[in-house]
Amino acid sequence: MKKKENNKLVSFDDYIDNKYGKPGTKSRSNWEAGFEAFKVGSLLEQARMKCGMTQEDLAAKCGTNKSYISRIENDASDIKLSTLIKIIKTGLGGELKLVLK
Repeated sequence: MKKKENNKLVSFDDYIDNKYGKPGTKSRSNWEAGFEAFKVGSLLEQARMKCGMTQEDLAAKCGTNKSYISRIENDASDIKLSTLIKIIKTGLGGELKLVLK
């Protein structure tokens, strides 16, 4: 007979602390930077799809190529702020707002 594991629920914050370290540690800072890049790519993909555009459509409007848009959406490419603004403004007809905390 197998021993039953303890399936104790933990908060998301506690899970992240346990897995990546407390805020301010190097491992936590690295994870947070990667997560922010993931969010940018995900938000860009959602906005593109909401506009009914393919990656190819968006790339053509911005003067870039489909593979670059794909790399951004899949978090495989760093993106300059000026490029992100151009994609959002020219390609999607939107605007970028940043919040500092």
